[in-house]
Amino acid sequence: MLSLNLKQNIMQNRIIKLGAFAMLLSMLTGCEVVGDIFKAGMGFGIFIVIAVVVLVIWLLSKFRK
Repeated sequence: MLSLNLKQNIMQNRIIKLGAFAMLLSMLTGCEVVGDIFKAGMGFGIFIVIAVVVLVIWLLSKFRK
């Protein structure tokens, strides 16, 4: 009997958390979320491009010696 109550409490806790998460997402507008994702992606992309260019320059300098 105790394990059944425990399972029900866990399930109710998950439902409450999921509902709170859904309400939080509904407060944000879609455009804001998409804009933030693209800003983060653009920053990460620039970082990766710079890292690759530096790596290529470093490798070229090692092979020329």
